[in-house]
Order: sequence, then structure tokens, then C-alpha cells
Amino acid sequence: MKGIIVKNISNDYTVKANGKLYVCKPRGKFRLDNSTPLVGDYVTFDEKNNYILDIEKRKNELIRPNVANIDIAVIVTSVKHPDFDSYLLDKTLTIISYNNIVPIIYFSKLDLLDNNERKEIDKYIAYYKNIGIHLATNKDELIKLLSNKTVVFTGQSGAGKSTLLNKIDPTLELKTDEISMALGRGKHTTRHTELYSIDDMFIVDTPGFSKIDFHNMTERDIRDNMPEMFDNLEYCKYSDCMHVSEDGCHVIELVKENKILESRYKNYRSFINR
Repeated sequence: MKGIIVKNISNDYTVKANGKLYVCKPRGKFRLDNSTPLVGDYVTFDEKNNYILDIEKRKNELIRPNVANIDIAVIVTSVKHPDFDSYLLDKTLTIISYNNIVPIIYFSKLDLLDNNERKEIDKYIAYYKNIGIHLATNKDELIKLLSNKTVVFTGQSGAGKSTLLNKIDPTLELKTDEISMALGRGKHTTRHTELYSIDDMFIVDTPGFSKIDFHNMTERDIRDNMPEMFDNLEYCKYSDCMHVSEDGCHVIELVKENKILESRYKNYRSFINR
């Protein structure tokens, strides 16, 4: 039978299949292969003897939390208290893209902005949409994008992740603390990772992306995971252009023409330390 691992405690793996839960052990061959099943893995298992037999090929794997096959990362981005931080947002977007995960920006606390502040945020909203990044500004927009997906929620402290999760499913009011503690927040921690099923989606709430840096990413990896830096590369004079001071750089011209946000370009230069 085939299913998805939704929980791991020690060497016990809870597999969900056909609406039922099975607590399974991994076969010894995984130790020999130096591989370990992860929450989020799609597996073949023996439902009678409760053994995991095979793991399907993963689309991605995260270290923190230790989970596999994430489809979408929702970046909950506050625009007020805490104030909008384009550097953190662009950094998170780039890292998520590098990990083969689709990012969605969810702007929170828009109701706290005055008219001038809203115009400034609307500029960013229009720009991110233009470069092909999904955005949502309310719960209903977001839910449409999450159907049948495995999703992580991330964002700086106070951005409103827990509030958003409770809007998506009000019964999560108590579970929100469980999700947070399971992934290492606060004084009390547990050692297990778990996917929570909400309607037709699986949810993991994690602080992980805000805690990591451009680990193992080269300058070119950073460039190639910022859409406007990669998509415009073919128009530069040199095929390996890093968009810094090269002759005939198309990206630099687009920045001068205000077709690429100056903040995005400054963040990019900072990311590659140039």
C-alpha cells in the first residue's frame, strides 16, 4: 500500500493512507543504504506487518524542520509592527526557490497602514506579481493556492503566522502551540515533526527559513533564484554576467530605468557580497 508519513517519533513512523493511520517501522535496508524516512515522504508499506518498504524519490528535503516533499512555503510578511522588511523577504524568497519550493507571499496587517504606506506596499505587491511570484492578502485568496499541497508557513516573529493558521482552521487554536513546540520554539521542545491535515492540505508551521542563511549557495545560485536576475541574463552582453559592473549588463540598465526595484537590486548585491 502507498501512503505519506505524517509523523515521526523515535523509530515509529505514522503513515496516512486511505484515511487511516498506520504506525510503522522502517525496514533494516534503510540503515544499510544510509537513508532515513522523513515526514512528508511518500512510501510503500506493508499494512499488515507495519513495515515501510520503499521511499519514493523526493522533490526536496529540509533540515529544519526535518521534512520532505514540501510543495509551497507561505511567507507571512508583516507590513506594520513589525514593519515591512524587504531584505528578509527577498532573502527568504531566494532560499525557498533554491530548495525547489514554490513561494507565496502573504501580506499581513494591511489594515494598519495609512494611505501613503499602503501605496508603498502596493508598489511591492505589483512588482512581485510582475516577476511571477504568487501573493495573497486575505485568507480566501491563500486557500485557493494551497489545495492538495504540503505547505510550510514561515515569517519573522510577530508577523501573524498563528493568527493566519487559526483563520484557515479555527479548531487549530490549541494545535498552534503544538505545531510550534514540535519544531523547537519556546522553552519546551519535543523531538518529533508532524504534518497537520487541514481539509485537503498538509500544514507544517516552522521558524526554520528565518533561521538559516545561504548555506551551500553560490553567487550564481543566488542570481539564478531571483527571477529578474535570471530571466534577464540572456540580454546581457556576457552569458555569465553577475549584474555588478559588467559592460553591457541589461539588469543594471533596467534598474536605472526603474523596471527592477532598486531595493531588490541592493538586496541582491548584498546577498552576493558585492
